[in-house]
Amino acid sequence: MSEKKAQLSIDGKDSPIELPVYSGSTGPDVIDVRGLVAQGVFTYDPGFVSTAACESDITYIDGGAGVLLHRGYPIEQLAEKSNFLETCYLLLHGELPSKQEADKFENTIRYHTMVDEAIHQFFRGFPRDAHPMAMLCAVVGGLSAFYHDDLDIDNADHRLLAAHRVIAKMPTLAAMCFKHGMGQPFMYPQNKMGFAENFLHMMFGTPCEEPNVSPILAKAMDTLFLLHADHEQNASTSTVRLAGSTGTNPYACIASGIAALWGPAHGGANEAVLDMLNEIGDESRIEEYIGRAKDKNDPFRLMGFGHRVYKNYDPRATVIRGICDEVLDELGAENDPLLRMAKKLEKIALEDEYFIERKLFPNVDFYSGIILKAIGIPTEMFTVIFATGRTPGWIAHWHEMLSNPYKIGRPRQLYKGHTKRDYPG
Repeated sequence: MSEKKAQLSIDGKDSPIELPVYSGSTGPDVIDVRGLVAQGVFTYDPGFVSTAACESDITYIDGGAGVLLHRGYPIEQLAEKSNFLETCYLLLHGELPSKQEADKFENTIRYHTMVDEAIHQFFRGFPRDAHPMAMLCAVVGGLSAFYHDDLDIDNADHRLLAAHRVIAKMPTLAAMCFKHGMGQPFMYPQNKMGFAENFLHMMFGTPCEEPNVSPILAKAMDTLFLLHADHEQNASTSTVRLAGSTGTNPYACIASGIAALWGPAHGGANEAVLDMLNEIGDESRIEEYIGRAKDKNDPFRLMGFGHRVYKNYDPRATVIRGICDEVLDELGAENDPLLRMAKKLEKIALEDEYFIERKLFPNVDFYSGIILKAIGIPTEMFTVIFATGRTPGWIAHWHEMLSNPYKIGRPRQLYKGHTKRDYPG
């Protein structure tokens, strides 16, 4: 029970409304405003920027200090010492797995990577030039048609089975989105391969050749997935929770998250970085565009710098910056004009007082776009990669919500339309 109280006085009334104040294990206190409905008033918070809509034990962000913790573990330590599947287990179960638990979990995911052959036919119904996110959203939602016998969301075993399935099948489906657009045969997952290695094999392998995935690129992709695994109550995660609060199945919930992520304001940031570099066009024009970014009257903005949540350096960017150099070195891509331009832009921004004072540091999207471009992944696939990495976070939040008492989401509004009026005549 809360011991702290806040008081709200409305229009100078003598009896203020008392509201409980709760403290989490870390972070700001929250004021419980649920009692205001009985007083005939709602709170008004467009964008939910000041509203805690749930309790969660999964991820904590301190944007001012540049901190990102998964179940208490700093993202930098997980990126250095862990891997994507171990982080998936951590998000789902709350603790790092033992060696035996890790092996069992990895084996479970490995043997859920293949999809029903009918899904191959599903893809053939899409136009060749369909956007990969359109296909991914539809096919993930369609998984519920294949697994309807164990979709009891009140059954914890069913929820974990759904979590294993969706984490395992996302890279397979993501690669199928790419292959469909290329007109190439779908590649079956290989049970002898690791998660990220398997994904790259399904993306770029063909039946004509033996599998050959660079360990450096596989490690880089694994780390990219890990860095995107969860990011607290962002738009897509909140969408998954809101959809889940209706009692719908997990595949529909994840499809709703994919739809939310598809929006350019959320999942399209790394694609916007490449678009920006293409607009700049040449290293000789970087200073010109830096000047435009500083001009408040110019609509041009540097994409991939700064972050809505992090008012300091994005902790994920610290990790991914080193990986970026390793990937470019492995691929011999240092002389790619676009990538060379990106590195020069990064150097200038990190040294320019204008950006330093405003804490407009390169973020994870800046570097991930460069890495994906270097690997050979087209920009329209970037958000699909993001969705593949974010899936364990989405499913962990869905599972957490259903494991505790919850209510269907029902935001209120400030109505500004007509009051009651009679139909004429």
